[in-house]
Amino acid sequence: MKSHIEQRAVTIAKYILKKQSTVRQTAKVFGVSKSTVHKDVTQRLEEIQPLLANEVKLVLEKNKSERHIRGGMATKLKYQQQKKM
Repeated sequence: MKSHIEQRAVTIAKYILKKQSTVRQTAKVFGVSKSTVHKDVTQRLEEIQPLLANEVKLVLEKNKSERHIRGGMATKLKYQQQKKM
């Protein structure tokens, strides 16, 4: 694996841990696709730094379990804004 890809995977993982961000939010910050972020932190990182990969996995699982709540809040805000207009 090329060193810049390894470095990107580690940088992305540290960002996710620091900010507790989602894959989508992280992809936007780093200017890469969601698929790239996901592959970096689930597959590539496992080979580079397994302990860091496990920590990131916990954050991603937490985000996934809360996904339906964020979706519901977004829908609620949408209809509240429409009601004001």
